[in-house]
Amino acid sequence: MYSKVAVVTGANRGLGHALTIALAEDGYKVFMVGRNKIEIDNASAKLQEAGLNVEGFEADVSKARHITALASYVQSQFDHLDILINNAGVIIEPGGLDSQVTCFTINPEIVEEAYSINAVGALRMVQAFYDLMKKARQPRIVNVSTGMATLTKMEGGWPAYRMSKAAMNALTGILAVELEGTRIKVNSVCPGWVKTDMGGPNATRSIEEGIEGILWAAKLPPDGPTGGFFRDGKPIDW
Repeated sequence: MYSKVAVVTGANRGLGHALTIALAEDGYKVFMVGRNKIEIDNASAKLQEAGLNVEGFEADVSKARHITALASYVQSQFDHLDILINNAGVIIEPGGLDSQVTCFTINPEIVEEAYSINAVGALRMVQAFYDLMKKARQPRIVNVSTGMATLTKMEGGWPAYRMSKAAMNALTGILAVELEGTRIKVNSVCPGWVKTDMGGPNATRSIEEGIEGILWAAKLPPDGPTGGFFRDGKPIDW
């Protein structure tokens, strides 16, 4: 019997946690990935107690050795991967959403760190799971992005976050071309401004609303789009 398998990064809370629940309830075995061992262990244990087929794994997407270990572990249990959701991401500008930092004042090392997590982290995950995804029936990669990264309507502020997420979007486009001829589809999805620890209490959307578009991209039919940027299943400007 074919088992449906998913990997979700940043799964200990917020969008990643909600995505894990939704996929597990839909019959997927979900590997929950988080860089804080205590948080990911607690989150996965609670879902296991609720009867969901999930497993927590401590891994920092900015560390290659962590991703290699994660991929090896998943491969020891399954010969394929159906869904990879690159949800792990950070806003590390001083002050978070209230940051006043600009391109003229930000420490370039902060930009490098944001790239390592938000963009290169997604690349590491894709490279690590490519072989498993090729063996799945309808493999899907979803890069969780943001409208703050759109180049056509770029604004000021949060340079590390905007630049790194724009790079993630570039990764989506490159992958879509390089995956032509395979069953793997890859898309970027903006969940909107969501009430999470990152989005804050003033956000306009619930977590349930935020995950809908991500799940849509994760379960696209064979004739679904690839290489696009979407919100709520509808294309948005790059």
